[in-house]
Amino acid sequence: MAGPVCAGCGRTLDEIAGWSRMSPDEKLAVLARLSSQKAAS
Repeated sequence: MAGPVCAGCGRTLDEIAGWSRMSPDEKLAVLARLSSQKAAS
């Protein structure tokens, strides 16, 4: 993962900025990454 990350939600600034333009599958991929990161910590 590259770039700054939101301390609250864990998404990158690019993910936050592009969220409304992402497809449902792209959003699910982001959420899956966040879930796996949370489980690993």
